[in-house]
Amino acid sequence: MKLVINGRQREARSTTLAALVEEFGFQAACVATALNGEFVPRHERDRTALTPGDRVEVLAPMQGG
Repeated sequence: MKLVINGRQREARSTTLAALVEEFGFQAACVATALNGEFVPRHERDRTALTPGDRVEVLAPMQGG
């Protein structure tokens, strides 16, 4: 299905947010996620269904100073 992931249109096989995080190689424990502008806690990703056209943001902490 076509989704917008971090501002880029992408094709994904995943049907849940948890599966999408894994499919794209993000480290699930180290990222924050949002679906269509709403924060999704890690413990809710398994039951958060995706539909075509959804906007997903996956944010990882950055190091530096």
